[in-house]
Amino acid sequence: MAVHPEVAAYRAARAAAGTPPLYAQTLSEARAADLAAIRAGSGAVEPVTEVRDERIPGPAGELPLRVYRPTGSGPLPTLLYFFGGGWTLGSIDTADGICRRLANAVPCQVITVGYRLAPEHPFPAAVHDCHAATSWIARHADELGVDPTRLAVGGDSAGGNLAAAVTVLSRTDGPPLAAQLLVYPNTDQSGEPAGDDDPALFNRRSVAWYRTHYLADPAQAKDPLASPLLADDLSGLPPALVITAELDPLCAEGQRYAERLRDAGVSTRLEHYPGMIHGFFAMPGTFTDGRRAQESAAAFLRERFGLPAGPGGADEPAEPDAATGPGSGDG
Repeated sequence: MAVHPEVAAYRAARAAAGTPPLYAQTLSEARAADLAAIRAGSGAVEPVTEVRDERIPGPAGELPLRVYRPTGSGPLPTLLYFFGGGWTLGSIDTADGICRRLANAVPCQVITVGYRLAPEHPFPAAVHDCHAATSWIARHADELGVDPTRLAVGGDSAGGNLAAAVTVLSRTDGPPLAAQLLVYPNTDQSGEPAGDDDPALFNRRSVAWYRTHYLADPAQAKDPLASPLLADDLSGLPPALVITAELDPLCAEGQRYAERLRDAGVSTRLEHYPGMIHGFFAMPGTFTDGRRAQESAAAFLRERFGLPAGPGGADEPAEPDAATGPGSGDG
């Protein structure tokens, strides 16, 4: 298991600075530190034609939305993006860089949702917020300039978990979804976390810390809305792109979820990034593979939305059900 040189440099810098792991901080400290780290690693802020904040009704009060709209008039294909942070950290601001870049790169409208966080609001509050927002946006497509026939969901880490759970709910309760973008998603909270205890990186203690905040009862880990990998039936879900990182404790469960989707007949592409760590997708200013993964996500969404290929001709990935990774095959 070779560490990417950019990861080695990042880890060394954190170790030299004595940066404490998030799980060793108070919640307020960890929430501030998480946002600061993502902003530091996300690179330049991309301008978008329009960015505005909205509020919509949710299951337990209003939910904030942020809408990123690229150049274009009329209803646009739309990605509803759920931020990461272990259901405990994160906010609309956490996903700002990702949403801006995907809005421009696809191009499509991107909307992110300020769902309720644990431990103040444990499972399944975040799932119900995200599904409620997805349903509301589909019902009010005209107000938001959404093409309801081209509505996708996505997210990174806990956001990927929420996106997967929303697709399961939407299969029976609606709305119909065109695609799901799952970036190093949590898919199985029932077992022991994988990986080591390296305090300079996201590790198995990080995974356990988030779980204890999100799941008020450990038995909830068996619920498919908390652990989509444990769902009895994954058929009929929207086409998926699943992105994993080799040094991520969540790597194996993300790969297993991609395999389960394929086995259920869902068109699924798995992209595995050797030597990369959890969080790299949100930090393209630090990791070259973060930029590559975002470009690949944009290409996948372009294809699912029926948009022209990006600059330079044919997009990669060319086949949404292929299992490839940069230099890694199936991983």
